[in-house]
Amino acid sequence: MKDQQKQKKENLEVEAKDKKNFLKKCKNCEKLIKETEDYKAGWQRAQADYKNLQKEISEMKSEWVRISEQQILEDFIPVYDNFKKAFAHHPKLNNDEMGKKVKNWIDGIGFIMKQFENVLKNYNVEEIKTIGEMFNPEQHEAIGQEDSDKPEHTILKEVDAGYMMKGKIIKVAKVIVAKNKS
Repeated sequence: MKDQQKQKKENLEVEAKDKKNFLKKCKNCEKLIKETEDYKAGWQRAQADYKNLQKEISEMKSEWVRISEQQILEDFIPVYDNFKKAFAHHPKLNNDEMGKKVKNWIDGIGFIMKQFENVLKNYNVEEIKTIGEMFNPEQHEAIGQEDSDKPEHTILKEVDAGYMMKGKIIKVAKVIVAKNKS
């Protein structure tokens, strides 16, 4: 360790001596040294600016990807909602041959709907809870009220589902809330 420090000190002394000798021989050395230092400082600033630009571009690309993902998912959500509504209103089944075929068809649609739900979950899209929850204007849009024995502002019905993506609301839920009987 001491040898390294000694060597470093000797190297600095030699550099200082060389610089002195160089300055004695050179007529406009001060000007040249100043120019060299200016070029070096400019180059270092340019290099730092380039690194900052690369970082900024990378952050912008990530943001563009996130926004694109969200826009695509927002386009698919109404399709998924309509799928759920249609599935909820399937016909009553009979035990005859036609009833069995319809049941198989309903089961198939149910599997497709579940697959769709899994895709949304993979992109961190989750449904906003509604029925039985207290009304939250950040997550719900009340489109009606009904008399109820439940506490005021309790959500009674969901008219249209709401969704969040990574904690950010991308579609508010449309709901019917309870009001006190008067």
